[in-house]
Amino acid sequence: MSVPAIGLLHPGRMGAAVGHRLTAAGHRVSWCADGRSPATAARAEEAGLDRVADLAELTAASDVIISLCPPAAAERLAASVAETGFGGTFVEANAVSPARVRNIAGLFTAARVVDGCVIGPPPSDGATARLYLSGPGPEAARVAGLFAGSAVEAIVVDGGIGLASALKMAYGSYNKAASALAAVSHALAGTYGVGDHLLAEARRGAADHLSAPERLSGVAARAWRWAPEMEEAAATMAEANLPDELPLAAAAVFRRWDDDRDDFTIALPDVLDHLHER
Repeated sequence: MSVPAIGLLHPGRMGAAVGHRLTAAGHRVSWCADGRSPATAARAEEAGLDRVADLAELTAASDVIISLCPPAAAERLAASVAETGFGGTFVEANAVSPARVRNIAGLFTAARVVDGCVIGPPPSDGATARLYLSGPGPEAARVAGLFAGSAVEAIVVDGGIGLASALKMAYGSYNKAASALAAVSHALAGTYGVGDHLLAEARRGAADHLSAPERLSGVAARAWRWAPEMEEAAATMAEANLPDELPLAAAAVFRRWDDDRDDFTIALPDVLDHLHER
């Protein structure tokens, strides 16, 4: 049985880490350089990915394409792949709502679509991420097999398109909204000069963003990706006739950090200051 060729869209921090786990497992993984930044190119090279010129070349050379991009771009990117006539397996692994992933699946006429979501940190030698997969037929199991023995634990969820995305929305809406609440709490306490007391109370409980505010620098740097994810979570809750106000409020908090995109060196005082209306 031949080893499938894999295409990766696009190697951001998570995508490059997932791609590296695949190359380390002996798979050939390609990425599309058209329109991508020098930082993306550097991540792809470090991950051992093969560079191709454009999307048409990528789809022609790939049996499996994994999409890992900002959620706001997921549907547009999938449409571009579908327009090339791709006929392999397309893994929609972005943080999008079940309704959106069903729309994405409907874009393809020749390809088989697997719904996926990644939970956990970028996988590395010291950290494992979970890739949940769902979809009709045996395709989800075939994709899971690509990651056997790697730092990506692939888990198949029985059922059709939308179940993996529903899990991501349920988990992400809690995890990310909690970090938004912690940031606003620290900014409020700092405004009134009681930040030390808030931190002391938080550290009497379990470790989280409230008791470890230094982690909020990473939240601010990633907030440009998280705001659209929270909007997807809100749409998922509305579809289930559940309140959607909390994820929408978290999205509004994250958008205050738009100017801090990918700045993982930002100091905590600046993180909190940028939450104030400017």
